[in-house]
Amino acid sequence: MNDNERFAWLQLALTPYVGAESFLILLQHFGSAEAALAAPSETVGKLVRHKQAVAAWENSEKRDSAKAAAEAALKWEQAENCRLMLLQDDDFPEMLTEGLTPPPLLFLRGNTDLLHKPSAAIVGSRHATPQAMRIARDFGMALSEKGIPVVSGMAAGIDTAAHQGALLSDGSTIAVWGTGIDRIYPPSNKKLAYEIAERGLIISEFPLDTRPYAGNFPRRNRLIAALSRLTLVVEAAVESGSLITAKLAAEMGREVMAVPGSIDNPHCKGCHKLIKEGAKLVESLDDIVQECPQLLQNTPLPSYSIYKHQKTGSAAAPETIPEAAAKPAAEKTDSRPSEYELGTDDALLNAMGYDAVHPDTLAESLGWPAADVYARLLEYELDGVIAPLAGGRYQRIKT
Repeated sequence: MNDNERFAWLQLALTPYVGAESFLILLQHFGSAEAALAAPSETVGKLVRHKQAVAAWENSEKRDSAKAAAEAALKWEQAENCRLMLLQDDDFPEMLTEGLTPPPLLFLRGNTDLLHKPSAAIVGSRHATPQAMRIARDFGMALSEKGIPVVSGMAAGIDTAAHQGALLSDGSTIAVWGTGIDRIYPPSNKKLAYEIAERGLIISEFPLDTRPYAGNFPRRNRLIAALSRLTLVVEAAVESGSLITAKLAAEMGREVMAVPGSIDNPHCKGCHKLIKEGAKLVESLDDIVQECPQLLQNTPLPSYSIYKHQKTGSAAAPETIPEAAAKPAAEKTDSRPSEYELGTDDALLNAMGYDAVHPDTLAESLGWPAADVYARLLEYELDGVIAPLAGGRYQRIKT
């Protein structure tokens, strides 16, 4: 990939309202990011059918904004231990292409080798009890001592304790952020963030200076689940983002485990619910290793590149594309709704209607990866557009 195409890739990935799905469709159709950016809006509209994304092609302000964001990203990459990882790079982790639509661009700071080691996620309550904090810290340290990277979101509570535990050992920890990689959140974790950048790895898929909007964190959670061979939940309420992460992990075919707690503690009811539904009850590191021995494998995890045989400067169309990415509307052979027919912002809500429906049913009817459906539903729930019901179903409550 030459410099012009790489810059175009960044600009396309950072264009407002162009998500991962639309990015991949445009790349597959036009063969290069440069060609996609140069395409007329009418052609783009026939492919993605996303009104806001199409409008970006006609809006010079948005195109200038994307160009400025790409320039800022390249400047940021010049700093020590900073890297922009593209989906076309030969060392892009294959784990991020299984069960979800992979992000076309990642901001990385730290030891990128950790992406190619079998890892375990530890998640849980932001308002954790001292006992749960100790447990998360102990598991983080024990996993790291075995050379197993600990993945979490650097939120307050369990996430923080898990990262701290890993840093007490060899520092094998990966923090996935729901903000721009240049914006530390929560601010109280500033020292922790610098330690992770120095000894572990920080990941963000968001443009620089992105603030901690509520809708960002479901997207972050799907990356936590995808990166990890297993997700361990330590103290979580029934209605919590941690259970969403566990659900996403299960949908991706990853292991889900939980630490039991007091029946009097409402923050433990989520873990008990997971155990009732089949999650492995965990009391020690041995329980984890016995259930998931592949965590101890020494061979690096496989990488993925959207180009199987890329030549320097080549603008050839990708020979392969992640299965999670849907085809353009023109190539579909059935009548099921898709985001490309209805528009990204409305497709899921239109498919829901106003009846109670389970996310798995929506994923099947739309032909979307379950991880993307669950993440978007949580965004709608946080915005008050839908409400959760018994049995894991959701119902639309606003037009």
